[in-house]
Amino acid sequence: MNTSYEQLTADTLRHARISASLSLRELANRAATSHATLSAYEQGRKVPSVPTFLRILEACGNAVDIVLQHRVREADGIPRGKELEAVLRLAAQFPVRATRRLELPVFPNG
Repeated sequence: MNTSYEQLTADTLRHARISASLSLRELANRAATSHATLSAYEQGRKVPSVPTFLRILEACGNAVDIVLQHRVREADGIPRGKELEAVLRLAAQFPVRATRRLELPVFPNG
């Protein structure tokens, strides 16, 4: 049962270890865990707790910063794809260079 978050966690840990040029055993030593557990994390068979995840990344020499971003999704009642298409159509109507008279956009009477 591999969710996208589980796969992202596994990929992040593997990438961090390889980027740090560490073997599983070397990283296990630094992160105070076993190489078998690290292997299971990297393969997505197990998911580490947040403190363990951060400890492993820091043992690879990475600083961990967390940035929260609100995402509006279809479930919020806003069809984001359609909204983006409308904005892009509107932007395409604006001239690249300013002219004396703006002819577009034409807004329908509401």
